[in-house]
This record gives sequence, C-alpha cells and structure tokens, in this order.
Amino acid sequence: MTEQKPSLHDLRIDETARSSGRARVFLWLAIVLLVVAGGASAWVWFGRQTAITVRAAEVVESLAGGAGGATSGAVLDGSGYVTARRRATVSSKVTGKVREVLVEEGMAVREGQVLARLDDSTVRAYLGVAEAELAAARRNVTETEVRLKEAGVTLKRTRSLAADGIAHQADLDAAQASVDAFEARLVAAREQVVVAERQIDVRRTELDDMVIRAPFTGVAISKDAQPGEMVSPVSAGGGFTRTGICTIVDMTSLEIEVDVNESYINRVVPAQKVEATLDAYPDWRIPGHVITTVPTADRQRATVLVRIGFETLDSRILPDMGVKVAFMSQAPPGGAAAAPPRRHIVIPRSAVRAENGQDVVFLVQDGRAVRRAVTLGPAEGDRVEVRSGLASGDRVIVEGPKDLADGRKVAIQ
Repeated sequence: MTEQKPSLHDLRIDETARSSGRARVFLWLAIVLLVVAGGASAWVWFGRQTAITVRAAEVVESLAGGAGGATSGAVLDGSGYVTARRRATVSSKVTGKVREVLVEEGMAVREGQVLARLDDSTVRAYLGVAEAELAAARRNVTETEVRLKEAGVTLKRTRSLAADGIAHQADLDAAQASVDAFEARLVAAREQVVVAERQIDVRRTELDDMVIRAPFTGVAISKDAQPGEMVSPVSAGGGFTRTGICTIVDMTSLEIEVDVNESYINRVVPAQKVEATLDAYPDWRIPGHVITTVPTADRQRATVLVRIGFETLDSRILPDMGVKVAFMSQAPPGGAAAAPPRRHIVIPRSAVRAENGQDVVFLVQDGRAVRRAVTLGPAEGDRVEVRSGLASGDRVIVEGPKDLADGRKVAIQ
C-alpha cells in the first residue's frame, strides 16, 4: 500500500468557499443595520406617540391706546405686588432675654399695647442701688444743714464776744470760715441729691425698656421670638440672637407698587384711574388711582416704580399679594375725541423661546406641539407683547421640556 504525499495543488484556496463566506458576512451586516434602523425608527415613532405634560395659556387680546379725564379704556397693563406703607419689625432698645411674648400671628394690636417683656431682674437691682444712693444723699443734706446751723450760732456768739473784747479776731475768722465751709457742703450735698434722682430716672427708663410695646395700630403678621431667647436691636451672637419680636403691618396703609417700562411711563399720570385684579381673586376688579410716580428709574431693568392706592380697602387684600393692574385712559380736555384703542396680544414671557436667532413659541393644536415664529414688542413685567404670529384663542405652551420638538404629542397639565 503506497502513501499519498501532499502536493502544492492541495494547498490552493478554494475560491468558491471564500466567495460564500464574504456573502454571509455582508448578509449579517445588512441584517444588523436593518435592525438598528428599524429600532431607531420605532423609538422615534413611539417617542412621538408618547405625550409629555406641558402647561399652556390661552392667548387673549387687550386694549391699549390714548391718554388724558373720564375713563374709557386701558392704556397700559402691568403687574406688581400689594405693599404696606407702614410696616415694622418691632425690636427692643437693649439686649436681653425674652421672658414672655404676648402676641401671635394674625392678632390685631393697638398703639402702645405690650407685645413682650424682657428679663428685668438686673435692672431692678440697679434701680434699688440708685434709690439707696438717693436716700443717703438726702440724709447728708440734713446733716449738713444741722452742722451749718450750729456753725451759724457759733459765729454769732464769737462776734458778740469780739465786740466785748473777749474773743480775738482769729476766733471770729475761724467761725466765719466754718459757716462758709458748711454752706458749700450743703450746696454740694443738694447737687448730689439731684444726681441721685437723675440716676433713678435712668434706671426707671431702662426698666421701661424691658417692656416692648406696639409702635402703631395694626396686625401682627409674624412672631419672631420665643420666651428664653435673646433679643437685640442689632445682629449679634450669630444665629442665637433674635433682632425682632414680631412684625406689624398697618392694614390701612396698603397700596400697590408696579414697575412700568420706562418706554410707557408717559401713559401714567397722577390721580389716573386704575383697575386692579388680585391673582388670588381673578374675577374681582378693584378700583384704584395712581398716587405718584417715583422720580427715578431702575438702570438695569429700565423700569419706573408707580405707587397705586385703593379706593376702598377690604379684608381680602393682604400684603405681598400678586396683582395685575390696568391703567385706564382719560378723555382729553375740551371734549376732543380720544384716540381709538389699539388691540394687542400679550403672553407670558416664559412661552417665548429663541431658536437660531428667531423668537418662537409652541402652540397646542390637536394634542401636538406646533412651532410658530413670532415678532415681539415691548415687555412689561413677566409678560411680553406679540405683534405678529399669534391670534386670539391660540393656546401657547408656557412650561415644557427644553427639547420640545415640532409635532410632539403633548398633554396639558
């Protein structure tokens, strides 16, 4: 039996097998790419079908225009806060430990009413010392008066003896000096009595400072200290020392403060009629009037502060409430026709986004987000005017994800 030896022909690569392997690799690669593309498409499709929660607001047109006596329409809208003209955080004049607090949040207080008391044991002790010093000074006056009377009798006797030639001139001079000395001592003793009386007045004032009273009639809106805590008129001791007992607000001094864009401040005049609407009571229109325009502008915000007074106060109006204000136009003097009001659209500033240097908003239409380019006008507070791109009745998204895309399915919160 002969053994078959390998030859070079047997080492040659089979071209048919190599071509078949390449085909299988390309086939698997194509399958993987198809699966990845399909998954990505499905991910995008399902993502677009999954609704995201957003907050939306309806676009409403407002009136603006004209200025001048009788109310006709709104010339300017603004937003601000209710503030109290008289508001005070009541503190003590001295540093001390709080012994008792007699006020609670929401309590009505009268001017001069006791709000709290501090520990006055040390002050009372000093007052006792001052009273004892006064008593001693008065006794010293009495003793000096007796001594002076005695010295006067001695002087009179010495003068009589000197006239008879019995006493010498030196005895008379000594008696006169004794009288003069006791008169000076009596004056000093009486001045010591006055000083002691003033010391008692000081101690009694310090004792009165231990009692904290209301500076005016109002309502306590906060209670800032408790019995056992230290209170001081200045910040001291870190966070362990209080700087106030409570905060009192005079509810009869409530007014509105509004920041008006300086471009529109010419539409605001003193005594101008105003309609205010509290955020807490959107259906309640409160009449008011412009008190004054503060004669300075905010350089960073380009606004001017306007103070507005209420025609009548109500218990529902509380300090720091948010309020929307409509400045009303006035009929021009002489019966001239007022300029027709201009209708404009104002939306929340948070609804506007910047994309590629253009201002856009997203509307809600048929449950999906629709991108819309807009042209903006001047801003007023947290709202901005839209001059083109929107119509009354549109619903704009005011709060949503930053990556919100056109056509994305949304659900209104």
